[in-house]
Amino acid sequence: MGERFVSSLRTRDGEIRLAGEGAASVWTVRVQGAEVWDAVRVVVLPQTPVRDVKQAAMAELMPDVDAIDGYVVKLRGIEIINENASLESAGALDGSTLLVMSRRRRPVH
Repeated sequence: MGERFVSSLRTRDGEIRLAGEGAASVWTVRVQGAEVWDAVRVVVLPQTPVRDVKQAAMAELMPDVDAIDGYVVKLRGIEIINENASLESAGALDGSTLLVMSRRRRPVH
């Protein structure tokens, strides 16, 4: 379900591959950058740390951001506190959408 579902949603062309070619049990997750209103597909292993996915997605979506610690990752609206945890242990599934957003809320003018 993962790749077909994620591929049916609006994302940039191509994918970021963190899982090696031919790896067994790969997942495709969607990572959305809240500030840039854009998303990428990331091919991962269930054991991939959340932080690795965040770094790869931010490099593609927000290349001008240096301080990635100023951004949080949310899954189903809840912040993933331990970004060193694997996607699987954080509760993600094949086809999940992760939201990367600024840690501090910005005022709306």
